[in-house]
Amino acid sequence: MKSRKTDIFSKVYKIPTLKFENQSLSSFSGAIILQNLFQVLKLKSRIKKCFSHQKVQSIYGLHNLFLLIITHVFIGFKKLRGRDYYSEDPIIKRVIVIKTIPDVSTISRGLSLIDEKSYCNLRKLLNEMVLKRLKDEDIKRITLDFDGSVLSTSSHAEGTAVGYNKLKKGGRSYYPLFCTIAQTSQFFDLHHRAGNVHDSNGAKEFMIECCQNIKQEIPKVLLESRVDSAFYSREFITSLDKENVRFSASVPFERFPNLKEIILKRKRWNKIDDKWSSFESNWSPKSWDEKFRIIIMRQQSTKQEKGPLQLDLFEPKSHEFSYKVIVTNKTEKVKTVLNFHNGRGAQEKIFGEAKTCGSLGYIPFKKMISNKIFLLANMFTHNLSRELQMDRFYRTQNTNPKRAPLWKFESLEKLRREVILRAGRLTCPQGNLTLSLNSNKNVKDQLLHLLSYGT
Repeated sequence: MKSRKTDIFSKVYKIPTLKFENQSLSSFSGAIILQNLFQVLKLKSRIKKCFSHQKVQSIYGLHNLFLLIITHVFIGFKKLRGRDYYSEDPIIKRVIVIKTIPDVSTISRGLSLIDEKSYCNLRKLLNEMVLKRLKDEDIKRITLDFDGSVLSTSSHAEGTAVGYNKLKKGGRSYYPLFCTIAQTSQFFDLHHRAGNVHDSNGAKEFMIECCQNIKQEIPKVLLESRVDSAFYSREFITSLDKENVRFSASVPFERFPNLKEIILKRKRWNKIDDKWSSFESNWSPKSWDEKFRIIIMRQQSTKQEKGPLQLDLFEPKSHEFSYKVIVTNKTEKVKTVLNFHNGRGAQEKIFGEAKTCGSLGYIPFKKMISNKIFLLANMFTHNLSRELQMDRFYRTQNTNPKRAPLWKFESLEKLRREVILRAGRLTCPQGNLTLSLNSNKNVKDQLLHLLSYGT
């Protein structure tokens, strides 16, 4: 039906008078899905058990403060001072089940009371929630990705140090090592470290701990892992093999100069696809007794480097190709191993989303334990956004060579923009608590679908 101009255009330009009243209005009506999610998971009581051994308690309860941080990040705030903009929001109060939102100083003091045992208990809870989803989905193959991520700060927070930091050179930072699950795109655990350590610092022990935690709950699972050249060492590689983990790891050229000679002498390369070619070698470091499969690959450069090539002592240089060496105990075809190894880039996407859509890269406190708890809350937030979608949406694919997530996940920012950030009013007509939102079919359908989590 053709519309008339009078149905489209308005001649009213007057700015309305503003009134600010104490009413049960919410800017985060969609956060009601969090209330249902927390109740079904019994998250509040489970978090409370993590602090049960501590005699010193905040007036709000340490578990409520931790749940508040999760909600704070979920609805889109990074800095704690953002709490001032939802302190009167009735939906946020209902999500956490408190009558008043604590101020910033109360939150800061409360988190500083948390001890190391509570922190470890929260890590175990994070593990349990991820493992339950893996068991419920009956996932037979689990791919663990290990890598560190720089968390910078301009202040002198406890436990930070000056280390490698390409964004803020000379800045202080933490450099935690994360373990993520490729199939569910979730954080599984972390090993907290100062910013001046090498990638491999504490990696072997942390890796073994993660593998054993999974095998204890899912004994028959096939574990896989892929790491970059920073983790390449005899100790790390042999530990993965002893744990029956199918792995691939990049080999650093700078530590083994003879690799360059092997590549330069090679005349015949086996074609993998239009860009990649390879050959296998029986090379191994002289100090190693163990023998693993070595695959040397080259990729055709998409852009030709201009100017003269500099002499390089370690890595082969070419106008046409870039080179990569992989050590693995996998027995599949070279193309399958290549796709598997290259798939580890998905972990960077997890870090990127947790930093841009959450507050993973933000360090708000002076005390290290408070910052560790805040970091852990961000990991919970990311995982809960994935948990919500895994429960309500079907898998989009089966296991693939790159081990991409089995679900097509929406980012937390999109979920926040389309569902959570919705104005609403709480009323109680005839004793029936009602949340009224603007009529929009898309919002209604998605909100009701997500609200049915656990059914």
